[in-house]
Amino acid sequence: MISLIALMFVSATSGATVVPTDSITRHQVTLHEVTVTSFKQSKKLSEAPASVSVLSTRDINTKNIVDFKEISAFIPNLYFPDYGSKLTSPLYIRGIGSKINAPSVGLYVDDLPYFEKSVFDVNLSEVNRIEVLRGPQGTLYGRNTMGGIINVYTKNPLDYQGLTYKQSVGNYGQTRFSGSYYGKANDKLGYSFSSQYKHSDGFFVNDYDGSKADRSNEISGRAKLQWKVSSVLEADLFANYQYTDQNGYAYGLINPENGKTENVNYNDRGAYRQGVLTSGLALHFNFDHFLIKSVSGYQNMDDRQAIDQDFTVKPLYFVTQTQKQHLFSQNIEMKSKGDSRYSWLNGVFGFYELSDRQVKVATVQKDYSEPNSGIAVYHQSTLKKLFFDKLSATLGIRFDVERDKQDYHVSKVTDTETKELTHLNDHQSFRQLTPKISFQYQFNPHNMVYATTTKGYKTGGFNTSFSTDEERIFNPESSWNYEVGSHFSFWNDKLYGDFALFYIDWKHQQISHPLVKGSMLTNAGSSYSKGVELSLNSRLNDVLNLQFSYGYTEAKFRTYLYGDDDYSGNRIPFVPNQTLALGVDYTLRLHSRYVDNMVFSTQYVGTGEHYWNEANTAKQGFFGLLNGKISARKKNFTVDLWIKNATSRKYQAFYLHSLGNSFAQKGKPLTFGTSFSVVL
Repeated sequence: MISLIALMFVSATSGATVVPTDSITRHQVTLHEVTVTSFKQSKKLSEAPASVSVLSTRDINTKNIVDFKEISAFIPNLYFPDYGSKLTSPLYIRGIGSKINAPSVGLYVDDLPYFEKSVFDVNLSEVNRIEVLRGPQGTLYGRNTMGGIINVYTKNPLDYQGLTYKQSVGNYGQTRFSGSYYGKANDKLGYSFSSQYKHSDGFFVNDYDGSKADRSNEISGRAKLQWKVSSVLEADLFANYQYTDQNGYAYGLINPENGKTENVNYNDRGAYRQGVLTSGLALHFNFDHFLIKSVSGYQNMDDRQAIDQDFTVKPLYFVTQTQKQHLFSQNIEMKSKGDSRYSWLNGVFGFYELSDRQVKVATVQKDYSEPNSGIAVYHQSTLKKLFFDKLSATLGIRFDVERDKQDYHVSKVTDTETKELTHLNDHQSFRQLTPKISFQYQFNPHNMVYATTTKGYKTGGFNTSFSTDEERIFNPESSWNYEVGSHFSFWNDKLYGDFALFYIDWKHQQISHPLVKGSMLTNAGSSYSKGVELSLNSRLNDVLNLQFSYGYTEAKFRTYLYGDDDYSGNRIPFVPNQTLALGVDYTLRLHSRYVDNMVFSTQYVGTGEHYWNEANTAKQGFFGLLNGKISARKKNFTVDLWIKNATSRKYQAFYLHSLGNSFAQKGKPLTFGTSFSVVL
């Protein structure tokens, strides 16, 4: 492959000259031109009193981001560990996250909420932009947003037209095919269809039978209809289906003598099957003095897991689990229009979620039914020219009411009968007020400073694994987030970025605690998280772009007693103390018969030291990955050569403790391949 890259470079650059245009990618906009597109937050990024990172279509393509988990490499203080299957996709921002049960970081796709971590690893084909807001977002978004919120927006057919096709192949049998068509019947009615297929032979071999432990297949489809009914009303109807069929859990035993992770070696093959249907209807009303947006959503998730939970060659503990989820959501918002001194937003949100789960271990069968529902009202006001001409203040408040139920059965199942052993039926209710206040001083359109205080909150709930009746319930957690920051630009926008300092005071943190079989949530007494974030972009000229991002987090338990164990003062698990990303993009325009443009991009992404358990006895040290990509374009055709983990860096991607042993999943090895795409 190296020789192929060299040959391509030499032949393409013969007679080449650098010119101040970039036709392979659109012009890199500066900070003050980027707009946060959420209806709730719609404003220029340089005017938003919050820590926000944005990944555009260009960023996704240039950085060769093909899996949702890969975005964490480019966002300060965002960590997205690889569990080994889509059963759970834990997300952590600034030390706040959840390994099991409900997430602590919110995900919205086209303004529809995703409440279940099993559906977080979304398909990135046809994504227009990804916005990551760090820090509690409960005032506007409510539940599951203590750490922050990720907004994903797909392309609209009235903005994009044409046919696209892309295919990619790589080592380890990596294959990806995707295609889309965007059209419009007229200037008011647009439609789009897209599909994608992904396959991987797997990266790790199960020594027990020689099979690949992590083979995977995925197919997905997306459709959207955009209709400007009148000057007042616009309607967007969209649907997405994603099916995943994968082996999983490529965990090897950690040798207690030398600490090395051994090869995968277990007798019962792991598997995970998942089908997710998400659909929604968004109505936009544009009146003379205000805007109204209504988003109605439905999501159905159906999955099945099979896992050898002892991860050895002995037939000890094989578990199967099925889960079905139905989520109905409705959000209605009204906000002021125009650029007046006073602006406001009002909203009402409601949801109903029903999850049914069944777990089988030998002759024991557990059935759970958990219907949850909630309603919330919220308001946010912003007043400009407060005391000073350039000073603004924002005040927000939200009131949530939720009800959580669990119907729990344990039965002994034999060939002849099913005998109920345990039946528990209980419910909990939660009410919470979450305020927010922020101040910002706008020096000019490109530079500002802000200070924000926000309360974060996450409801309690029921464990599905527990040792005693007292452990069945875990309590709500809450936090106060204090943050100061700045968006800035220097030297005629050749250098721009943002900076933030934060401190989080955390009460009753919900923390995953391992059991002999499985894990459960319990509450720590108090915790804190503090740190810094810095992002820089430098567009020195029209052909060279430099990126840098860094995040530092110190997250620790103040007080945490669990039985006879005292974890006070320990680092919170799954929280890297650093995140780092360095990137360079260089563009050439060539006078060549075969190539019009070439883009050379490389990124170094680092993940800091982090512990895997609350006892701080298992950890992964700092590691960095080197990635690269070369793109060559001729008119509507593009060919890419890409490489990831170019130095074959070894690291642990995930860790767990089960049945008295510790296991880890190794990080993905060096991978490389080529891609071809056409846009008509």
